[in-house]
Amino acid sequence: MYKQHLTLGKSGEELAVALLEESGYRILARNYKTKLGEIDIVAYDKDTICFVEVKTRHSDKHGTPQEAISGFKQRQISKAALMYLKKNHLLDKKARFDVVSIIYSENAPKLDLIKDAFELDKDFVY
Repeated sequence: MYKQHLTLGKSGEELAVALLEESGYRILARNYKTKLGEIDIVAYDKDTICFVEVKTRHSDKHGTPQEAISGFKQRQISKAALMYLKKNHLLDKKARFDVVSIIYSENAPKLDLIKDAFELDKDFVY
């Protein structure tokens, strides 16, 4: 089961990269990991750095993929994003959080790119 889950996630991430590139994004990093959290994809969309979370599911029976991004997960992504910006001297750049939601329906994936899917918590301090 765990291996099947990893395979689904990996294939979803490949589809997400293709979708983002077709949409004009320039991929900067994949699977950016820090001790504070992980970001699936970091990319430029015009003049904005986008931190992209990819969620892939077999169905929406238990809710949409983007609904699986809890407040805790959003905070983890936010911390990792701030670390990325700081490490790369990009704190002065525009940034946002996007989500690529993928549902496999009858073995055909349905992709949805959600720009500005969530915001950095206003109480968050780095």
